[in-house]
Amino acid sequence: MTAAAGGPLPQRVFQRLDDRDFQSGEALAVQLAVTRAAVWKAVEQLRELGVGLDASTNKGYRLAPGVSALSAERIAERLPHEVRARIEALLVEWTLESTNTKLLDSLPPTAGAASVVLAEHQTGGRGRRGRGWIAPPGGAICLSLAWRYADMPADLAALSLVVGLCTVGALRELGVGEVGLKWPNDLVTRNGKLGGILIEMRAEAGGPVHVVIGIGLNVLLDDAARAAVEAAGNTADDIRSHQSTVPDRNRIVAALLARLVPALDGFPRHGLAPWLEEWHASDALYDREVRVENAGEISRGVARGIDAHGALLIENPAGVQRFISGEVTVRVDT
Repeated sequence: MTAAAGGPLPQRVFQRLDDRDFQSGEALAVQLAVTRAAVWKAVEQLRELGVGLDASTNKGYRLAPGVSALSAERIAERLPHEVRARIEALLVEWTLESTNTKLLDSLPPTAGAASVVLAEHQTGGRGRRGRGWIAPPGGAICLSLAWRYADMPADLAALSLVVGLCTVGALRELGVGEVGLKWPNDLVTRNGKLGGILIEMRAEAGGPVHVVIGIGLNVLLDDAARAAVEAAGNTADDIRSHQSTVPDRNRIVAALLARLVPALDGFPRHGLAPWLEEWHASDALYDREVRVENAGEISRGVARGIDAHGALLIENPAGVQRFISGEVTVRVDT
């Protein structure tokens, strides 16, 4: 496995700070072989990007409580050996337009292996239907994973459901419970949207399939980020709202990858079948009245879970309708 080294000075300063101990500007300058003025400038750039920082005269700087810097090395250290061996590349970038775009534009990994890219800051992060994904540095996880299948697996559209369940499982492992899944790819809590999944692919007719899985998770959102999300028409939630101590983001990423890699490997053989019971337990729509917009048509009814292929089932007076795509809202218009 290869990991990115170096990076711009703000990223390197960020990675040397933690939320417990102050570090002086002088010590940081020595560690990074730069001037104290360069360290001060990098700290100001971090503040401008929205990174939570504490500063104290004669003590220096530290990250605000719960803020943690991503590190490829720290993530790799936490991975089970069999998972680490199947990750060809694990990169932590400072700024990217989109982690998904970077992997889509790169050569796919070899069959049975993964390439992973994370970014502290995205300038053009995307959600479903081209919506922006707002993610302040240090306050979110922006992760994309590339995987190559030799040919198109059956029910590939259901892969986002499996990825969602892997994400819910990883969060529960870290003590973040009460996370549900809103078909087809939103992670939700009683307070709002915690995260989302975006799967994109490139495929050749009868040939290999290059799949890129993007996962965005809100870890710590400040007031400005929450306001921006609300202005875009959503209500955001974050992990901090559910944990007195926010898990280090490297732990979260490692827990995600430990579940995702085996699930992606097994998907062509097993499909969605082994996950159906788990989906039912996490289904945030089940038995609720919903409105589905699909291809310009609107349907209303009661959500009745999913079928064996991952399609959403909606019951109304005409019977049970099956949807393989669509925009779902819980409140039915009156």
